[in-house]
Amino acid sequence: MSRLDGRVAIVTGAGRGIGRGIARRFASEGAKLVIAELDEGAGRRVVEEIGGDAIFAPTDVGVKADVQAMVERTVAEFGAADILVNNAWGGGTMERLEHKTDAAMEHAWRVGLMSAFWSMQAVFPHMRDAGWGRIVNLCSLNGVNAHMYTAEYNTSKEALRTLTRTAAREWARHGIAANVICPAAVSASFEAYRHANPESAAKLLEQNPMGRMGDPEADIAPVALFLASEDARYVTGNTLHADGGGHINGVAWAPSLPE
Repeated sequence: MSRLDGRVAIVTGAGRGIGRGIARRFASEGAKLVIAELDEGAGRRVVEEIGGDAIFAPTDVGVKADVQAMVERTVAEFGAADILVNNAWGGGTMERLEHKTDAAMEHAWRVGLMSAFWSMQAVFPHMRDAGWGRIVNLCSLNGVNAHMYTAEYNTSKEALRTLTRTAAREWARHGIAANVICPAAVSASFEAYRHANPESAAKLLEQNPMGRMGDPEADIAPVALFLASEDARYVTGNTLHADGGGHINGVAWAPSLPE
């Protein structure tokens, strides 16, 4: 028997990178998948890759109505919402703190924090009534270590970690476990950073104890699978660093930027 047989999972930002890797791994373990994605082409490609019990839900996680519709469609299609993975991120810019705009900060908080808040509230009654639920939120070592030039990302991700821990405390009595993964993996954002700052990206890899960035499906998805499964029934409110040991001593994050 597969570890997620009979479970229904929503994965946001599942069209590529870590979200795609998690969705594919969950499907291989028997889960029914909702691929929540803004990019329709990417989302539908993942549905085709998975086949079987997977549907595409067009979702802009920065829009509350979209998030609520995502959960409503999940329940209408599959009759449950057992697992929620908040992975979607809407992008940001590398700028010094003094140059960050209100718009950039507000966008990051909508996409990085409020989207998860909305989706967690939406799935809660279904998980509560079932007496079982798993919430896995993707955060970042950027926030933990306060890396330079990504204030909007750092603050939204650290707020999401606190939200997750609060949910873990309040909802444990309903059989709902909520945890965080801080990953280090090859993603579109990392590739963009490597292209723009090749020397800095190379230094990041040199400082990683395992000397490489993780693979979304082979290195990050198994951690999400554990947290989404019955194996994690007594694990809640935790932050797991799936980063090759990069969190142990931290990594230098000081690319050069103009004043």
